[in-house]
Amino acid sequence: MAAGCASTFAKLSEALGFSCAEAGGLVEFRNPFALENWTLPVLEFTIVLGAVLALIYAIVRLRRHGDPTNLVLWFGATAYLFIIEPPLYFPHEFGISEHVDTMFAHNVFTVDFLWGRLPLYIVAIYPFMATLAYEIVRMLGVFQRYGVLAGAACVGFVHHGFYEIFDHLGPQLRWWEWSVDNPMNQPMFDAVPLPSVVVFAALWPMSLALCVRWFVGRQVDAGQSFTGLQLTWRTIVIGVLASLGTAILPIPATVLGAGSTPVRGFLYAAELVVVSVVAVVVLTRQWRTLRGDDAQPAPYRNRFVQIYGAIYLGVMGLLWISALPDFFAAEHGVTANGDPLGNLWYTLACFAIAILCLLAVATVPTRRTDTQGVTAGTLSSKA
Repeated sequence: MAAGCASTFAKLSEALGFSCAEAGGLVEFRNPFALENWTLPVLEFTIVLGAVLALIYAIVRLRRHGDPTNLVLWFGATAYLFIIEPPLYFPHEFGISEHVDTMFAHNVFTVDFLWGRLPLYIVAIYPFMATLAYEIVRMLGVFQRYGVLAGAACVGFVHHGFYEIFDHLGPQLRWWEWSVDNPMNQPMFDAVPLPSVVVFAALWPMSLALCVRWFVGRQVDAGQSFTGLQLTWRTIVIGVLASLGTAILPIPATVLGAGSTPVRGFLYAAELVVVSVVAVVVLTRQWRTLRGDDAQPAPYRNRFVQIYGAIYLGVMGLLWISALPDFFAAEHGVTANGDPLGNLWYTLACFAIAILCLLAVATVPTRRTDTQGVTAGTLSSKA
């Protein structure tokens, strides 16, 4: 594929401090100590390590318990990434430039793919975040009690909580740059497009969770096993259908709001509110049910998600603290370096959601435990 520098991408990359013309190769490696600032390699290491550990956990889960759900979730999220992201990086090469201009540009990290468009940590963040959200909902037994659709909405809500902590910090620390003039990014919610807040933080993981649960998760709960070929085609189908779901779920905003940014923004926000209300009610009721005196214990516990989810929040908390001096010294929503600010209050609300979710899964009894190591590259799970 040609590595042409579209004018919008060239401008965004220049604002981030690198040249589109000099970002070369299908794969490129850089010195982590020579990146834009010290937060980039910290973020990269945290996310990539999380994705690797999630993959190891998924393999262990399959081998020891015959449960392929985590593996299908991991690769289904990765398949979704490679369906959705490349056209956004190369709209001309995919023949959609008349309809889609460059929406954003990532900064360059230690490992990049596709001529500076795709950092390795972005590849990793899809399966990592999906694993965190799906497994929290699964540990609470939501799918079994409330069904596939309600469970998927809960996954979208939980994912949104974890993801928006990251999403509202990235522009200030130059992890990426949005094309604010692109109509597809409107309306903006401070430094973040509202469509990103709703679609990529909540609706895509909801779509993925629905497909994973429908094609694999419910059958596993019923005792069904799969061959390698069956898992392969199901994973591919999950990636494709989850991508279609990302186009279908926001239709009220994208279709009914066409031609009017305020209407589109209102409808995006309304969709997020609906998902959030359903999820809060379901998650709260299920947690209270599991805590009841006569309740059946939750059947499953994922120690990796509980431990590394807390580590992720700790790292993001430190990165946010490092950004606060410039945040509070900023004027008119822009730092002295010219970087836009995310919404701190919204981020604090997302921190609260993520922390409460981890506390919820830590405070429900489980049916039985099965210990597997978690330190020094091994994992711990309870099944």
